Formats: sequence, structure tokens, C-alpha cells
Amino acid sequence: MRSAIGLPTRTNGVLRALGLKKRMTTVYQPVTQDIAGMIMKVKELVDVKEVEEKLEKSDLKELRRPYPGFYVERRVRDKARLDELGLL
Repeated sequence: MRSAIGLPTRTNGVLRALGLKKRMTTVYQPVTQDIAGMIMKVKELVDVKEVEEKLEKSDLKELRRPYPGFYVERRVRDKARLDELGLL
């Protein structure tokens, strides 16, 4: 969810009614017309997915963990060492 700072009070009320109190939270709601209408009011601020069953907190944490794509071989701490290696 994007930040609700500076949004109208009515929009903040819709987010609260959906159970979204903080950024990056996950809530599960039943599929009803009321919920669909609330989601349409704040569709720019939230991501919606239809799932079969609720995920545990540990599963959600694993899904959110980004793939690093790299690893640090060694760290160079001072400018003189960078100069010796010809990286400056």
C-alpha cells in the first residue's frame, strides 16, 4: 500500500475500513460487493490478489524477501586502497 499522508479523510476512512492501518500490510477480505467497491475507491494505493487460503506471517516474509542477485566478495575501506587497485 502506498502512503495515505495528505489524502482526504474519506479515503483514509476507506483504508481503515479495509483493515489497512500501515504501509506494506497484508489483509484478507472476503469477496463481496462492498469490499469490491472499497477497493475501487483506493485502487491506485493498493495491490489486490485473489488467493485460495491465507498465508502465515512467516510465508509472507519469505515472499517479500528480495533476491539479492549479487554477493560481496570483499570490501575496500579506504581511498588509498581504491587508488592502489586502480579503481579511482
